[in-house]
Amino acid sequence: MTTALAPGSAEQKMRMIYDANKNSLMRSLLGWTQGDRQTAEDLVQETMLRAWRNLDILPDDPRAARPWLLTVSRRLAIDMLRARSSRPTEVEDDPLESIPVPAEPLEQVLDRQVLRAALAGLSATHRAVLAQVYFLHRPVRHAAEALNVPEGTVKSRTHNALRALRESLGDRNGATPRSCTAPRQDSLTPARTGTRH
Repeated sequence: MTTALAPGSAEQKMRMIYDANKNSLMRSLLGWTQGDRQTAEDLVQETMLRAWRNLDILPDDPRAARPWLLTVSRRLAIDMLRARSSRPTEVEDDPLESIPVPAEPLEQVLDRQVLRAALAGLSATHRAVLAQVYFLHRPVRHAAEALNVPEGTVKSRTHNALRALRESLGDRNGATPRSCTAPRQDSLTPARTGTRH
């Protein structure tokens, strides 16, 4: 049977429990929190709050309360670690500043219109080879099979088509889009076979 403590004696009992056990709790919690002093201090405070709420069931001897306090603090540390592991990792704001901003939708539409007009000015064979190599992302060998021409022909047509496209785009706006500046190395480097057309 437990009896309620008088207000003055409850505060005195709590002070004695705190003074007798705070260092032991802090050492244990520092180990359980991998040296995170702030978290360990927070857990000591939460443990003492739970002790205050359950003061009537704790023994009068402050050192005899240590096993109960260590059990409570260990459970609090486990709960805190579980909560942290279930939340996504927090990130700093700095990396967000380095993310490139996509082009405005209007700019994208205008770029497409300019590119379509430039492609329309190419010959049908040049459009076909660019479609195979750049739009369908096919290697030279597969593009050659689809177009029924030798691989060397695909390479030369790709080179000539890109040159004509650059010239056409340069005449229109003085700039070359990035998609036309660097041909895919894997699609242009296989061994030379066949004849040029």
